[in-house]
Amino acid sequence: MMNKVSKTLLMGGTGFLVLLFLSHLIKFPLLTFEIKDHLLWSTNKHFAIKWIHSVEKEEWVEFYEIKEDALLLTKTKFKTFGAGVPSTPKESKQAALIDGFVELEINRSFPSIQLVVSENVKSTLIIDDKEILLYELAGDYEPVTISIQTISLWDMLLKGECL
Repeated sequence: MMNKVSKTLLMGGTGFLVLLFLSHLIKFPLLTFEIKDHLLWSTNKHFAIKWIHSVEKEEWVEFYEIKEDALLLTKTKFKTFGAGVPSTPKESKQAALIDGFVELEINRSFPSIQLVVSENVKSTLIIDDKEILLYELAGDYEPVTISIQTISLWDMLLKGECL
């Protein structure tokens, strides 16, 4: 016959094993950032990418939101038209001048984004008004992959880092 302590340990151990097993099965769709061998994730539904245009030397910001399993580029804002900048908003539904920035509504969907970051252009991620300097996390000319991934609770806790 088992004593009370043995029963408690057996029940606790069994409960722990069940939770451990479930942590591999419970999965969440998350916004992820793969940098080198590191995984960063966020539950946020909105983010922005900011950098300095390499030719115009002006700030450029793209705004994204999560729509199902895709990244929706909702709008972009910049200060000047120039090299690589559309002179007319063909894909844009609306353009406006706000606080010295041209804002173009885009609404274009991407399954993922491959971004090569650089200190020269100050590649920056903005989540909840918090700026994360991607070029410091990844290093110069290193790729960052932004996507929606379904990640287990186990991987969230042990293999990734919440932003």
